[in-house]
Amino acid sequence: MPPLSRRTWSWTFDLPPSVLWPVLADTNRFNEAMGLPPYLLEETPQPNGTVLRRGRGKAAGFTLEWEEKPYEWVLGRHFNVSRVFSKGPFRRFGPVFDLEPDGKGGSLVRYALEWEPLTLMGRLFGKRLAEQAGAAVGKRVLEAVSFLKGERETPFELPKPALPEGAFERAAAMAVEIDRSPYGNGLGRVLTGTVLGGMAGDLAHLKPKRLARQIGVAPRAAIEGCLASVRAGLLTMSWDLLCTNCRGPKLSASALSELPRGAHCPSCNIDYDRDFEKNVELTFAPAPSVRPLMAGGFCLSGPMATPHVAVQLLLAPGERRRVSVDLPPGRYRLRTLHPGETIDVEHEGGPFPGLRVTAAGVEALPPSGEAGTIEFVNEAGFELAALIEDRTWTREALTAPEVISLQAFRDLFAAATLRPGDEAGVSQVALLFSDLRGSTALYERLGDAAAYNVVREHFALLAAIVRDHDGAVVKTIGDAVMASFGDPADAVRAALSMQARIADQDLTLKLGVHMGPSVVVTLNDRLDYFGSTVNMAARLQGQSAGGDVVLSRAVADDPAVQGVIADVSKREEEVALKGFDKPVGFVRLAPPVTPSPNLSP
Repeated sequence: MPPLSRRTWSWTFDLPPSVLWPVLADTNRFNEAMGLPPYLLEETPQPNGTVLRRGRGKAAGFTLEWEEKPYEWVLGRHFNVSRVFSKGPFRRFGPVFDLEPDGKGGSLVRYALEWEPLTLMGRLFGKRLAEQAGAAVGKRVLEAVSFLKGERETPFELPKPALPEGAFERAAAMAVEIDRSPYGNGLGRVLTGTVLGGMAGDLAHLKPKRLARQIGVAPRAAIEGCLASVRAGLLTMSWDLLCTNCRGPKLSASALSELPRGAHCPSCNIDYDRDFEKNVELTFAPAPSVRPLMAGGFCLSGPMATPHVAVQLLLAPGERRRVSVDLPPGRYRLRTLHPGETIDVEHEGGPFPGLRVTAAGVEALPPSGEAGTIEFVNEAGFELAALIEDRTWTREALTAPEVISLQAFRDLFAAATLRPGDEAGVSQVALLFSDLRGSTALYERLGDAAAYNVVREHFALLAAIVRDHDGAVVKTIGDAVMASFGDPADAVRAALSMQARIADQDLTLKLGVHMGPSVVVTLNDRLDYFGSTVNMAARLQGQSAGGDVVLSRAVADDPAVQGVIADVSKREEEVALKGFDKPVGFVRLAPPVTPSPNLSP
């Protein structure tokens, strides 16, 4: 068998590894920039619980078939992959990246290609093909670093994508339509430009919070712009049910009503349940009439495909390996890529536990006694990948509870509901209830028509304030409003702003705010909330005298809320409420007539 060949390139950059890693380890974007085609993997469960992944594709004129082994990486320091080919010029071909501090605040980057010929073509031209591939990677590395230094606007120089006839004209008309929407936020040209010229890997599951960071706007502006783009026809909407292990979108639905309660992840070989606030994510993709995307990805298992995984090693049977990595304090999980026992670790710093892998899963080894070194041992009797993952879910995901608490979503997609009989729990939502004091006297004093117009204007004012504070009006009941917020501090800011603004209209507003768990249901063909949190919020609004704001203790004790109400006159009270066994404590705020500077969102 021919020996394994290796060719190495190296660079020194005046950026630390922590800055370089997210770009250099994004193999999906790198492969797209290199001009490689997307591919799919055929995933076949094995009797031992592992998954055999086989790929097919073309590159450099060669037809390729291969087994895709799991990537190996150590966060911020190293990654490599080995593909075992059954068709093509090579038996093995794969990259190795190493990053290390240079001691001066910069980094030494080493990139190597390792290959083993399979055919005569591979033996004769392997070195030349490796040189060409390495030169192409080197060019993209320099482009990416130039981008990180702010010397260019995009990470890579890309060829223009093939677009359908009339795509530019359609997109131009859609940009106008987006900007006409009250939720377009002037992003029509930016969004159409992103769709027409962005990287396909970024657009397949477009995340609006990430987009907001890239284009320099507030997250809500980008989310609203994407929702308006769906109505205009530029984007499509996808509710992704993320695997609880790899966190990839293994099942997607175009409507909430089509989203099942669970799914199977063929990559992890596990069944998993739906958690409405954790693994249901709303993403977007270009409409095919503007920018069709090919199925698959450019790299399906690189480090940035699962950025929550800090270390992943492919271990041979009986292998024992130590790696150098200094994990910061946090919540981690030790597991393998096949189903089995896992270990949760609350890491407070210092030495980190090791991993012993058996056929049943993972066991923790005592820390080696040396901080920054972790030991891995495979006693399973077969090759497998062991890993350490961060248990914290990313805040970059746009979760379902966040979406349904946005006014734009409720206005633009009022018909988006759960299927009949379906429900979803959320662990926390802040609910604001309002009511007009003396509305009956208002109708008697002004007459029905004039009073109705006053009430309608008051609804419009409250709705605008709710939207400005990242909330949504769930429904109106007579003269009352029920609104939801993801953050209780936003709800309190909105309530204080309402009292300050409504005083100018010679109206008296009663307000109550509470937060807690709730159940999302479909009621009267709209998404609504149900449960004791709703009842408590409504009861607290009933304790408002008008012109004040009544907060539950749960809301008033929230650290972010305490900062909002620090300078507001307040009084603690307690009352017996219908439907609750014990007296309920609450805080009554007497806000000033005009909002102080710290009330802005």
